[in-house]
Amino acid sequence: MTEMKRNKKELSPGQREVLLGSLKARFAKNITRHEGIAWAKVQEKLEANTENLWSLHEMERTGGEPDVVGHDKKTGEYIFYDCSTESPDGRRSLCYDREALEARKENKPRDSAMNLASGMGIELLTEEQYRELQKLGKFDTKTSSWVKTPSPIRKLGGALFCDRRYDTVFVYHNGAESYYAARAFRGSLKV
Repeated sequence: MTEMKRNKKELSPGQREVLLGSLKARFAKNITRHEGIAWAKVQEKLEANTENLWSLHEMERTGGEPDVVGHDKKTGEYIFYDCSTESPDGRRSLCYDREALEARKENKPRDSAMNLASGMGIELLTEEQYRELQKLGKFDTKTSSWVKTPSPIRKLGGALFCDRRYDTVFVYHNGAESYYAARAFRGSLKV
């Protein structure tokens, strides 16, 4: 099958091989993020779902460095988060959502965090998930990341973001239409 005919959300065999190699190496290097989880089981799940592989490829391509951070025993799913030390640089300078993007009269960013995440097939981390991630290492010490904002805050025009400073995780607010070169978003994916 030629690349032109290949499904947009399907990786070529070569892309799959490179991605699985990267994920396996990261998994082995950061074993404390997923103690008690066997890579063979994760890989089996990944190979069974090409759309999840495509989403992980997008996370990787945009600088997220996805890694396994948990296992949902009820559903059997493995949980991946973006684990790049700083917010993924391929996803920076985005406002929060489409509504915020459309509200900007000038100097619009190229996209919004919620729209890009949806297109990648992933979810923005919640504040709780962001705090869980910070227990696994020190992330966003120089950058910040949009997090899923509760609807009452969003209805009033705001959006939340988090970072780590002074060895403490902080949650802040901004107008949802704002965007910064040092702010992106971190995503999660269940496989």
